[in-house]
Amino acid sequence: MLTGILSAGLTALNDYIATHVLTCLVPAFLLAGAMVTFIRREAILALLGEQVNKGKSFPLACGASFLIAACSCTVIPVASGLYYAGAGIGAAFIILWVAPAANVLALTYTGTILGTEMVVARIVAALLMAFAVGMVMTVAFRNLPHPQRNGTAGTSAESASFIERKSLILIVLLVLTLLLPNYLVQSGPYWAKVAVWGGLTLITAAYAWRTIGRDEQAQWMQETWWFVRIIFPLLLAGVFLVGIVGHLLPETWIREWLGGNSLSANFLATLIGAVSYFATMTEAPFVHTLMGLGMGKGPALTLLLTGPGLSLPNWLAIARVFGVRQAFVYVPTIIVLGTLIGWLFGNLIL
Repeated sequence: MLTGILSAGLTALNDYIATHVLTCLVPAFLLAGAMVTFIRREAILALLGEQVNKGKSFPLACGASFLIAACSCTVIPVASGLYYAGAGIGAAFIILWVAPAANVLALTYTGTILGTEMVVARIVAALLMAFAVGMVMTVAFRNLPHPQRNGTAGTSAESASFIERKSLILIVLLVLTLLLPNYLVQSGPYWAKVAVWGGLTLITAAYAWRTIGRDEQAQWMQETWWFVRIIFPLLLAGVFLVGIVGHLLPETWIREWLGGNSLSANFLATLIGAVSYFATMTEAPFVHTLMGLGMGKGPALTLLLTGPGLSLPNWLAIARVFGVRQAFVYVPTIIVLGTLIGWLFGNLIL
C-alpha cells in the first residue's frame, strides 16, 4: 500500500514537472522578477495600490485577470510580483483568484463542453467571490506594513513615466511567452507548446540582451531567483501530496456525496476543488464526467471555480509568499464563499 501511495505522489510530481515547469512556471517567475525590477512602484500604487479607490482598483484587477490563462500555481509569481511591487493586498488576491478561476481560455473551453449557461454562471460567481475576497483581505490586513523588494522600480529617480519603453516591451514579451503557448496550442502534443514557448523565449532573451543593461539584467535575475527559491519547492511538495490524496480518495464516495444541490454537497465539492490540483482547462472535462454520474449543477459550478482556483500547493506557496495569516484568512474565505455560491446558484439560478 505504501508503495502505491508513494508512486501516486511521484506520478503527479512527474506529470507536473513534465508539462508545467517550462511553459508555465519559468515565464511566470521571469515576469514576477521583471515586474519588481522594472515597473516603478508609483505605477502600481497609482492603479492597484492600497490607497486607490476600490471601485477602480478591484475592477481593474478583475479585468486584467481574465486575460491571464494560469493555474493556481502559475498565478502566484504573477500576483506576488505585483504585490511586492506595490499593489494592495485586496487587488493582489483578486488576481490570485480570478486568473485561474475564470480566465478567457478556461471559459471558452467550459462553454464548449458545458454550455453557455455554465459559462455565464462561472463569470458572475467568480466576480462576486473576487470582490468579496478583495474586501475581506483589505479589511483583515489594512494595518499590515506593505512589504517591498529592493528592485530598481521603487528607487529610480526618473519620474516622467511609470516605466521605460524598453522595459515595457520586455514585460510585454514575457507576458506573451506566458500566455501564447496556452492560447495558441489548446490541444495536441505538449511539444507544440514547448516550441511556441521556446521561440518566444529566444526572442525575449535576444531583446533583453541587446536593450537591457547588465546591471539591470543581474537585478532582474536576482529578483526572479528570490521568487523561485521561496515558491518552487513548496509547489513540488504540494503536488506530491495532491497525488497521494487523489490516490486515497474513494471514487464511489465522491459520486455518492456530490449529487443534488445541498449545502453539504457544495461544501464537499468546494473542499475537493480546494485541495486538488487542476491545470487550467482540465476542470471542465472532469466536471462534465461527474455531472454525467449525477453531480448537481451547484457543486459543478463550485468545482469549476475552486478546482483551478485553489490547490494544496497554492495554499503552501501563499503562506510562504504572502504570510501564514494571509493564507489562513484567504483559503477558508474561498471555501465558505464557494460553498454558498454553489448552493445559491444550484438552487435558485441554474
